Amino acid sequence: MQAIAETIFDAFYLGTALVLGVLMLVRGRIPLVKKAGAMTVLLGAGDAFHLVPRCYALWTTGLEQNAAALGLGKWITSITMTVFYLILYYIWRDRYEIRGRMPLTITMWGLALLRIALCFLPQNDWFAYRQPLFYGILRNIPFAVMGVLILVLFAAEIRRSHDKIFRFLPLAVALSFGFYLPVVLFSGVLPVIGVLMIPKTLAYVWIVLMCWHLHRTTLSNTQTA
Repeated sequence: MQAIAETIFDAFYLGTALVLGVLMLVRGRIPLVKKAGAMTVLLGAGDAFHLVPRCYALWTTGLEQNAAALGLGKWITSITMTVFYLILYYIWRDRYEIRGRMPLTITMWGLALLRIALCFLPQNDWFAYRQPLFYGILRNIPFAVMGVLILVLFAAEIRRSHDKIFRFLPLAVALSFGFYLPVVLFSGVLPVIGVLMIPKTLAYVWIVLMCWHLHRTTLSNTQTA
């Protein structure tokens, strides 16, 4: 039952992200929508490196016997999700016509590069079935700070501009981290907590649907102009 349920859910998630992302990339009329499309494709493609081997493992010899493939996928996903938030930062700049703020941009890039560098440390032991908790926490500290910054930045501009399209984006980001961090901290001793990855993934689908709404709105405005 787990294999069936996860495969159906993962197929829905990856299909939604990749199809909507490609459509936004190809049909987007403005650079903002194309950035959203690129971000969405990256989300789907990056998670596929982890979810496809996971589905394969569930249908065959089990997760532990496929630890190397799962670890490689988790490693790639950790990097692509970092880039996801970096693109989201530039979507924030474009959406609200932000100029300057070089220290903030340097901070976001610094956090992203630090996170990626930490992901490359051999001590992460990516190819083992259970990775060291300390390095799991360490590499997620700059990632969590990126998430908090994105949440705060969007919330401030949404309040100022009354942006209806992205009005729930801070909540979606908060939920994604709220469901993800317990998995990082406790899944090693309580594997069942891994089920929180499902609502965490749905939070990202919510962000994708907001970007799709942006695309549809700009497309409609262009056609009626």
